[in-house]
Amino acid sequence: MIKELVEYIVKSLVENPTAVLVLETIKNDSVLFEIVVHQSDRGKLIGKEGQTIKALRSFVGLIVEPGKKIMVDIVAD
Repeated sequence: MIKELVEYIVKSLVENPTAVLVLETIKNDSVLFEIVVHQSDRGKLIGKEGQTIKALRSFVGLIVEPGKKIMVDIVAD
């Protein structure tokens, strides 16, 4: 469910939503979300001084189970 929410948010931020792919990896007490975007959308997702990706990371941290370590990475297409 969280993966789909992250995907929805990212798709609404980028110019090439069909190129968005969110991969979720869960290991013990950590969750990794790898976001694949088109190269031209990478800067838009990062935002000015990293504000957009920081906000996304903070949001995901609030909705994931307490005690889990959250990592959100951007991977260029």
